[in-house]
Amino acid sequence: MAPHDDTYHPKDTLANTANTTLQLSIAGAVVAGVQNTLRKQNVGAMGIVTRSGGIIALFAGVGALYQFTKDATSNLREKDDTYGEFLAGFMGGTAVGVYRGNTPMILGAGAGFGVACAAFRYTNGLSGYAIKEDDEDEVARKEEMRKLRRRPLQETLEQLGEGRGIYGPGYEERRRERLLAKYGIDVKAAQE
Repeated sequence: MAPHDDTYHPKDTLANTANTTLQLSIAGAVVAGVQNTLRKQNVGAMGIVTRSGGIIALFAGVGALYQFTKDATSNLREKDDTYGEFLAGFMGGTAVGVYRGNTPMILGAGAGFGVACAAFRYTNGLSGYAIKEDDEDEVARKEEMRKLRRRPLQETLEQLGEGRGIYGPGYEERRRERLLAKYGIDVKAAQE
């Protein structure tokens, strides 16, 4: 495995912002199209822009503010961490508040989006928070974990008993003796 590189690599803020804005504008157009088809009155194909154009602008604005703030703070601080993610989420959330049109909504949506983005980043998304050690081989680490959790056969037999695919040494002899004592059948003689 390659060694971990702790140096910061600057991001192209304008290119990333343009890319994110375009992607979220398309997502906003899809949402606007869905809203247009669900209207009771027939507004035509241009209703996506004339009636629901604000949704497209909102999605584009949130994407632009988020990505620009994220990359700009990372480049200025030369760190890509949770604080930059919070600031980016805050700025994206303020766009939602501006769309709604009142100051408490601006601050509340900004704080809510910022906390959500920072928490998502801090916990590594859906995979959960984990400390990775780069110098340890993944296969060797998994083998060590298996050895820690492996139980001796005798302990397993004591807890579960024999049968169902779990048989200890000398099982056939013990089985033959049990059948002979209980039913009077000699298994070895019957198999011959």
